[in-house]
Amino acid sequence: MPAVQTAALSDVRRTVLLTTVHNLHDTPNFLASPISTAARKTTEALEIVILSPFFNSPPESDSPSSRPTASSSSRTDVQQLAQLGPDAPGISRTAYWDDVQRLLTFVYVQATKVAQDMGNILLDIDVLLKGTAEPFPEQIVRDAERIFAVTPHDTHLPALPASIEQRRSEIIVLQPDEHPLHTPAPPPPPVDPSVPPLYPVVALGGTFDHLHAGHKILLSMGAWIAKEKLIVGITDDALLGKKEYKEVLEPLSVRTARTRAFLELFKSGVVYDLVPLNDVYGPTGWDPNVQALVVSKETLPGAASIAKRREELSLPALRTFVIDVISATESSVDAEDAALLKTAKMSSTYIREWIVKNQGNNKTGARSWR
Repeated sequence: MPAVQTAALSDVRRTVLLTTVHNLHDTPNFLASPISTAARKTTEALEIVILSPFFNSPPESDSPSSRPTASSSSRTDVQQLAQLGPDAPGISRTAYWDDVQRLLTFVYVQATKVAQDMGNILLDIDVLLKGTAEPFPEQIVRDAERIFAVTPHDTHLPALPASIEQRRSEIIVLQPDEHPLHTPAPPPPPVDPSVPPLYPVVALGGTFDHLHAGHKILLSMGAWIAKEKLIVGITDDALLGKKEYKEVLEPLSVRTARTRAFLELFKSGVVYDLVPLNDVYGPTGWDPNVQALVVSKETLPGAASIAKRREELSLPALRTFVIDVISATESSVDAEDAALLKTAKMSSTYIREWIVKNQGNNKTGARSWR
């Protein structure tokens, strides 16, 4: 897979970018320019696939001996990654919650920046974490018109799925950005015996109109810690009458279909129960089988309401996981990235406003808004 010059490449509708990571404590700065190249050369859909044995299913128990141990140097991390083998158990999904959401946020921010700078607001960006022991979604490769690959300077991609190996000669290798030497790895997150690696049933909720990066981070993290079922409450149409630019708001059926399609692409083997939301509670207000709730920092008050309702009904308390990589104090997301995630440009309202202003003038080739 020789490296090539990309300046002369023509634009294509659908692109896949394959990569891997050394570990989960370093920000993958080596990806910034390759992501920019892939996004600039794509008009419709960009799939960024991060392959690693870290993302294999975790062991049933979460003892320190049952999970990969963070090492004292990044080179040892790479050697350890190779020693793990493609079928090794993955990391605890809950213990590495913060690391994984930082990784997803960094990658989504890089691609979203470029799409917005180019005016390609409707570019469909997916970031997928794929274990080397799990089935690879064949449609990703089948539909791709171009495949890029990039790795950190001192490592290689894991063994590629058969569907990608068949197209190895087509893969265009991108040069990683130069980045400082890796910092020593911190010790593994402390093991809390009350928190399992995965929860059987997890719940979250949202409107999910014109599915964007913020939505996908929330959905990804919910699926990331779910073992058997993820319940997704989607705000019913009747509650959205006061939304701005409601004339281009997607109906519940479209929002549900797009949410399901993303989740099934992100993680297979989980039941996705997508239900209309007519109040703040949804199934979390009555279902005793839910164990965990995923919320954004902005929707924490809703989590408090749910907790109060469940206590009133003598239902088991939920373990709450918060999406909070957008904090200005978050050292792994720089100030510019944090600012971007906080702006209206990551919101469905901004997308609807853009659609209204650009109806009849959609030159990007990106996904249709109806």
